[in-house]
Amino acid sequence: MKSTHSLALALAMASACGNAAAADTKQSMLFDEIPIGSWSTSAELGAITTSGNTVGTSVTGKIDARQELDDWSNQYIFSGYFKEDETTNDEGQKIRERSAERFSASAKAAYKLMADHEKLFVLASHVNDKFGAYTKYSTLAVGHGSRWYQSSDKSVDVEVGPGYFSGTNDAGESEHGLTVRGAAAMKWKISQSAMFSQTVSVERGTSNTHSIAETALSTKINGTMQMKAAFSARNDTRVPDDKKNTDTQTSLTLVYSF
Repeated sequence: MKSTHSLALALAMASACGNAAAADTKQSMLFDEIPIGSWSTSAELGAITTSGNTVGTSVTGKIDARQELDDWSNQYIFSGYFKEDETTNDEGQKIRERSAERFSASAKAAYKLMADHEKLFVLASHVNDKFGAYTKYSTLAVGHGSRWYQSSDKSVDVEVGPGYFSGTNDAGESEHGLTVRGAAAMKWKISQSAMFSQTVSVERGTSNTHSIAETALSTKINGTMQMKAAFSARNDTRVPDDKKNTDTQTSLTLVYSF
């Protein structure tokens, strides 16, 4: 009888440990955490081609690579967008003109502190936008990041710190100076196959405030493929007279994770 009770107790403890491990695995899957010493990479691509009365092509793409180490979390992002339209010149000839061309790259290294989700980071980014209010915009920032909120289906991460920017506007004027950068990222797991995300970053300098926001909804197609619908906005408070303050982009892309 004693051995029977011992066996039942052992089974109960094993079941509890299994449930806890399953909960931890579910939580890791929810917040896209990856094992120590490994990489997680996603590539997304979207394209639109029109013909008939309106002829044009637009392509958007992005590569997001993350590396998890014992003491560091690293992230590298490269994205690009271009658009070509077919127009008729004064001589009546049809020509193709590039109306949008933007490439951006960023690298972030975050050192893990003792508390969970507490990090010190350094971030470097560069944007080359041929038709934007700023044709070139580079940022170097350092700061502290933490998770402000986490539940079974939601999380909110916040970063804040000082930085430095250097840019060239459409008029060819160079600008540079110190900034204060703040950023927030919210994730909400709507269902087992759908995820809503919202990211915002603001860099406030002496002459300009540079803001980027993206709202996205992604749905799993299978274990490695997702469909993603997103709306993004970039805003600068100081722009040349012939440029608008805000650029927006609405996209529908396929995302492949590996």
